[in-house]
Amino acid sequence: MVAPDKLTTSKGDLVIQPVVHASVVLTFSGKNIYVDPAGGGHLFKGLAAPDLILITDIHGDHFDEKTIDSIKTPNTLLIVPQAVADKITNTDKSKVVVLKNGDHTEQVGVSISAIPMYNLPETADSKHPKGRGNGYIFEAGGKRLYFSGDTEDIPEMRALKNIDVAFVCMNLPYTMDINQAADAVLAFKPVIVYPYHYRGQNGLSDTNAFKQLVNAKDAAIDVRLRNWYALQ
Repeated sequence: MVAPDKLTTSKGDLVIQPVVHASVVLTFSGKNIYVDPAGGGHLFKGLAAPDLILITDIHGDHFDEKTIDSIKTPNTLLIVPQAVADKITNTDKSKVVVLKNGDHTEQVGVSISAIPMYNLPETADSKHPKGRGNGYIFEAGGKRLYFSGDTEDIPEMRALKNIDVAFVCMNLPYTMDINQAADAVLAFKPVIVYPYHYRGQNGLSDTNAFKQLVNAKDAAIDVRLRNWYALQ
């Protein structure tokens, strides 16, 4: 597992632990928040159990019930879109919070907003139709983190404001290519961006080229390259 990063907030450090593909673990104020834990419980060995789990979509690299069952506790809360809630079989419904695009909740001392994630153009056979899944904005200690989930460079992403840390996907044919991702990042200008979720049908996207595209036009954006596939 790659080394974690620390983000200084008004309420202490927020620890960012990349795990694999779309899986991220955040630790803040004594609470552990997992985003899209998937791929097997062994990948999370040594990490504290989740107080909160965010799931973006129904696909197995985001919603992996076997992995969730292996890491959760009886007190773990799940925040999910309705499409995921409909597929959950092994979690007490009282521990499931359903958010649709535009909804907001506050749990374990953090604020979470669900925003759209979808493919362009919008078609009937889209891999990610608008409204089914959630991207998330996570706010803690005065910092705002954005998790794209599976999306292209949609207007809702490009219009984001005051994002301190962004996790942006880039894998064809499921989401977008590095050029779309870079163009979107240059539009909403996060302070820090992690390219993640960059394994596609033809292997790994060129994240070094993504970094060059972004920094050629805005050297101030801190593009952090991490090996999200070190455990696989």
